[in-house]
Amino acid sequence: MNGAGPSFVEIAATVIFAIAVVHTFTTHYFERLARLHPEHAGLWHMLGEVEVVFGFWAMVLLIVIASHLGTRDALVYLESRSFTEPAFVFVIMVIAASRPILDFAGAAMRFVARILPLPAATGYYLTALSVGPLLGSFITEPAAMTLTALLLREQFFGRNAPVRFMYVTLGVLFVNISIGGVMTNFAAPPVAMVAERWGWSSGFMMATFGWKALAAVLINAGAATLMFRAHLKDIPRLSSGTARLDVPVWMIAASLAFLGAVVTFSHHPVVFLALFMFFLGFSEAYKRYRGRLILREGLMVGFFLAGLVVLGGQQKWWLQALLTDMEPAVLFVGATLLTAVTDNAALTYLGSLVEGATDALKYSLVAGAVTGGGLTVIANAPNPAGFAILKGSFADGAINPLGLAAAAALPTLVAAAAFQFLP
Repeated sequence: MNGAGPSFVEIAATVIFAIAVVHTFTTHYFERLARLHPEHAGLWHMLGEVEVVFGFWAMVLLIVIASHLGTRDALVYLESRSFTEPAFVFVIMVIAASRPILDFAGAAMRFVARILPLPAATGYYLTALSVGPLLGSFITEPAAMTLTALLLREQFFGRNAPVRFMYVTLGVLFVNISIGGVMTNFAAPPVAMVAERWGWSSGFMMATFGWKALAAVLINAGAATLMFRAHLKDIPRLSSGTARLDVPVWMIAASLAFLGAVVTFSHHPVVFLALFMFFLGFSEAYKRYRGRLILREGLMVGFFLAGLVVLGGQQKWWLQALLTDMEPAVLFVGATLLTAVTDNAALTYLGSLVEGATDALKYSLVAGAVTGGGLTVIANAPNPAGFAILKGSFADGAINPLGLAAAAALPTLVAAAAFQFLP
């Protein structure tokens, strides 16, 4: 962008970004086209996949840049983008969803649930929606989303699950994951983007954000459990899982070691991708224990996030200007709402570039960004992972974006109240 205003490419990128956002709300229309025009059903099905949307429109943007500035400039722009986060989310999804990790997580959830003075299914549901998201502060939010979504799908998202129950559960899950990772300075993408630049330690995060997030997570999970207590009480017993494997302790320990190593080197793609190659080889050697690896789902989510990186890189001209002129209270509301239509990590990164930001502005930006992270599938990097895992449980294999936003509204207000009114 020059001093006279946004360039043609920046304006075009914003228009394309807006179209992509609208596309995410209209994917059901393309599924209808697939039924009406079976000769092109494959194309319409592809465009009806939410995970494809941003990757497709990122391609359109690159074509526009190449047409206007030349192929070299388009390649320079593409190579200037960091795709570490999409690659990490893909890797952590596949490892976290392997059977040894799922068995261990499920057993841990059952142990916690048994301590609670509640029926088995009720206690497990409450534990999954509270402990699961809070794990995001330690194993990263994408890993926590993958584990919790798979465990919820296995236990509660069966054919007879009420639609309202599934949407409310999804809304609480997305909001709790978004705020549940702020107890440390490395696990939530919007926090990781600013922690080093602003000198925020994990101790600072716990004292400033973490305990408030903990309160909101417990309230949201408790409210959902109370709302559906009758339905949960009717679930006779917890499923032991489909094709549950007898995974030995050493296999679980090795899988947890891979997970921990990938989390440790989450900002170093050369290292975590090499670890992933070793994990794939290890899993192949002992495939009788590993279960099905969700490679397709992980790749789709990675493609979605990569498209968001490409499109989001050209939104600085209006986002940063908008954030600069806001007072703390207004910035909190603005960041919460803006997060619904742009990735919250991109939002905090752009805000971190504002020179001379006060501590109050920094707090409002990050608090607002994580508060709004459950409203849409694009609001928070882990959301596409949960979306991909759970969408098959809904009618026609699709999650209504308006239904998600409505279900996430009340949990979002709880999070907003915690961050704004708790001392």
